[in-house]
Amino acid sequence: MSGAASGIRVRLLAAWRDEVEASIFYELIARRESDPCRAEILGRLAAAEGTHRDRLERRMVELGIVVPDPGSVRLSRWHRLQARIAPVDSLLARQESFELAVADEIEQRPTGDVETDRMFEEMRVEEQTHTRAIAQLRAGTVSALAPPEITPAGPAVRLSRITGRERGHRGATGWIPGAIYGANDGLAAVFGIVAGVSGATGGSSTVLTAGLFGAIASALSMATGAFLAERSTTEVAAANLAREREEVLAHPAEEKAELAIFYQLKGLSEAEAKAVVERIAEDPEQLFRAIAVEEFGSADANSGDPVQASLAAGISTAFGAIIPVIPFFFITGYAGIAIAAGVSLLAHFAVGAAKSVFTLRSAWSAGLEMTLAGILVGGATFLLGLAIG
Repeated sequence: MSGAASGIRVRLLAAWRDEVEASIFYELIARRESDPCRAEILGRLAAAEGTHRDRLERRMVELGIVVPDPGSVRLSRWHRLQARIAPVDSLLARQESFELAVADEIEQRPTGDVETDRMFEEMRVEEQTHTRAIAQLRAGTVSALAPPEITPAGPAVRLSRITGRERGHRGATGWIPGAIYGANDGLAAVFGIVAGVSGATGGSSTVLTAGLFGAIASALSMATGAFLAERSTTEVAAANLAREREEVLAHPAEEKAELAIFYQLKGLSEAEAKAVVERIAEDPEQLFRAIAVEEFGSADANSGDPVQASLAAGISTAFGAIIPVIPFFFITGYAGIAIAAGVSLLAHFAVGAAKSVFTLRSAWSAGLEMTLAGILVGGATFLLGLAIG
């Protein structure tokens, strides 16, 4: 096989694998969607990737290239975990970047084979359409007001890209992300305490006392902080909604004009937007809810559970904070310091890797970054403790 033919084969197989993985990805995300319109868009994207795969397979057959078994392509367990629990907005942002990168590669790196390049160019145009559809999903422009069609980028999509506006982190709500970050905070803070007191006292029994009370204080502080933060968020949301309700009752004409502008940004013409708003405004409560959704993202002030947030933050912080202390239950001195440092740095790596499920970074890079942070904190406080001691 010539070098050119080998290059074409590599490009086709790589593109084929990308399409299979993208189809799997969209199907996994679609299963998480409670909004049927968004789920349908994601299903269409998965089907479109399947169509691309079929075209690639036909071209490979024409060139005598053996088509692999699609069942042999699987997302890694880590990527499947991310697809199931990471914020949907973050997942879509990563996929949007991937689609753009694919389109750019096709444009900048032709294969030299006329038929293959023609096929890739057609796919490039379709991939650009996919990026617009993903951008619409992230901007929240798919709703029951319009059929779920993949349309060119409109003002709301461009506005979202400029301002970074998000429609909410689907999948990121709940206690799991908060628990991971609580464990992170507890581990980092108490590891610093343990390292500092160890340096100052040579790993005496004082380390156990300081570490225990540091862990307790960290857990209680995080629990109360999470509870108050969630309560404050709810109170602010309730105040905003109450003020918006008063404005709808006092100035309905102005509120209808404002809502019509929101709908125009979503792609409706001025006449269509006004017609929709007039229909909604027949019920003042529905008008209030529609405006609240557009302005605040929800018409419900009770978006979170303060008790759940408090328990998740407190328990996870206590779990992370107790790790550096555990060795000193059994051993003191420099042996205890060494074991505590080793255990704590392993825990730093594990917490960093767990965070990457939500940040979509590499587990290794996130874990090593967290470990490096632990080394810096522990090393600095230990040396400071030595100086003080």
